[in-house]
Amino acid sequence: MTFGFAIEVVRTSIFYILIVSAPALVTGLVVGLVVSIIQATTSIQEQTLTFVPKIAAILISIFVMGPWMIRVLIQFTESLFSRIPGMVG
Repeated sequence: MTFGFAIEVVRTSIFYILIVSAPALVTGLVVGLVVSIIQATTSIQEQTLTFVPKIAAILISIFVMGPWMIRVLIQFTESLFSRIPGMVG
């Protein structure tokens, strides 16, 4: 395995990590922002209020986007497995 090949595998892995985690992260960001705006406008400054809606929204996004996430990860794993013979020498 050459150094360039290893760098490409790591780069592709990081790309897929970002793509697969993006729906949950964006959902948490949006829900947190909305709850923070609501807290600021109503002067409710309870720190634990943001956790329950964020956790619920992230779980729902994982449930909805889960099949797509699994499909992307399976395709990536299959592509890595198909590259194994080229890694040997």
